[in-house]
Parts: sequence; C-alpha cells; structure tokens
Amino acid sequence: MAEPFVSGDVLHRACGICPSRRFPVGGFDVWARPTKDCPFDPEDGHRYAADGTPVCVHPEKVGLPVGAYKSENAPLAIELHLPTDPSELVAYLHDVLYGAAPVLLDDLISQASEQIGTRFSDVDAVSVLRRALS
Repeated sequence: MAEPFVSGDVLHRACGICPSRRFPVGGFDVWARPTKDCPFDPEDGHRYAADGTPVCVHPEKVGLPVGAYKSENAPLAIELHLPTDPSELVAYLHDVLYGAAPVLLDDLISQASEQIGTRFSDVDAVSVLRRALS
C-alpha cells in the first residue's frame, strides 16, 4: 500500500480522522464541507460517501482542491488565478503555495512562472517566487 498523504506529521492541519492520514493522494475524495451525504461511520469514526469512498471534508486543511479523486479518478489539478495588481503577487503566492499540498507545488510554481512572465512583463518571476517562499 502506498504511503498516506499526511504521514506521521502530528502538526499537520489535517484532522486526526482525515483519510489523508490513511491513504495516498487519489485514495480519497475531497468535499467542500461535511454533509449528510458523507456521514461518520460509527464502526471507525471516518467519513464515507454512499459508495464507500473515504471522504475528507476540509480541503483548506489538506491543501487539496475539492475533487472526486478516488470515486471518479479525477485528475489532481489546481488552477492559479493571479491578482491583477503586481504589488499583490508575493502575498497571494505566499498564501497559495503555503496552503497547497506538496504534490501540487511543482505545478503551481510552473503556472506562476508562466503567468507572471505573460501578464507582467516588467516583473521577474523568480524574484517574486523567492520572496513568496521566504
């Protein structure tokens, strides 16, 4: 079995019963919030969809966008939406990158580099990213 997405990190923001602590990315779905459609199972205290798929209901805590990764084999992807004001880039990217799951970082950094270069010709993408990650 693959290593859980959140492996042994007691300081991680994921709940103690989150499927991210038991399964790898793609081994559970991420829903926007708790609903009656993914109740706790009294046997083990975890949330499951009607089809038995483990469900995380706090995307902001695990850093993954909402998606049916296990039940529908949805691709793990996130789209970056840069602010229109270049003075807001560092703060925006800091929040996005530090809130994202590590598995998303390469894609987010690539998107940021490309979008900054395209939208803000006078801004050095590498400098902005260094400041955002400092």
